[in-house]
Amino acid sequence: MQEEKPCRAAALLAFAALAGGLGAATPAQAQVTLDVIGPHEYDLPVDFKPFNVFVQYATFEDGRRLWDADGDRRRTSATHTIIGLSKYVHFWTPESNPKMGLAYEVIVPEVGVRNSDARTSASGIGDPITGLALWYKPTANSTLGFQSFMQLPVGDKDIGGGDVWKNLSSLFWDVQFGKLTYTADAGFVFFGESTAADARPATVFHTNHRLGYQLNNVIEPFVALDYERQDGWKNRAAGVKVADSHETTAGAGVMFKYYGNQSLTVRYSRGIDGESHGATDSINLKYVYAW
Repeated sequence: MQEEKPCRAAALLAFAALAGGLGAATPAQAQVTLDVIGPHEYDLPVDFKPFNVFVQYATFEDGRRLWDADGDRRRTSATHTIIGLSKYVHFWTPESNPKMGLAYEVIVPEVGVRNSDARTSASGIGDPITGLALWYKPTANSTLGFQSFMQLPVGDKDIGGGDVWKNLSSLFWDVQFGKLTYTADAGFVFFGESTAADARPATVFHTNHRLGYQLNNVIEPFVALDYERQDGWKNRAAGVKVADSHETTAGAGVMFKYYGNQSLTVRYSRGIDGESHGATDSINLKYVYAW
């Protein structure tokens, strides 16, 4: 590890959110997969002592709009969704190769959905997520890695859980240019056979980008750009073809770092282009504690 690198808790603090966006795989959420990542998400060291991280996410989604098949934003049923993601992560470096880093994590989604028009609501525990990430540093100021997670179909069916296995795999990278920081990923969501659809949903492609500027050691504003796409597929149970869908979202936020081992990130995200997809309009919070 380089001598100028901060203590192990602070150095890996931002990485605690590595797979937070996996919660977006729950059907109740309109947001793009993995869109909860923040600045420094993949700014990772190597050759460090093992430690642990707890992360709590909260997303407040206004689902009153959607993108129709012509790419126009349309009014739909007044649905509001709150999603929490509680995550535990263990980080370590393998003794056989200290120039690499590893992380294992477990994520439990909590989902609440309310439809004001129909006067209905549902809440419960979503499908849990677990998996591994590994990375190395091509240069002192860059990181390149791979992550793969399974989402297990054991969640509450009232909020879309318990139906299909999912695998979420992606490459991620990070580059530091002085006070300017760029972190991003690109990957796929692979689905198993869905009982409800009597079919295997089409693979989702997603990519997420964060560009931040460190004003000082505490405050870092950033801008965000996210995109996902899913090709059309046949829902045999309903006897319909699910149309091609995609959405591009843009957002802005601020990351606050304090006490050396904690951070709070606030971000607003809104869909700017889409087709046959929920229109994102969300406020996102992330709290991280490392020890």
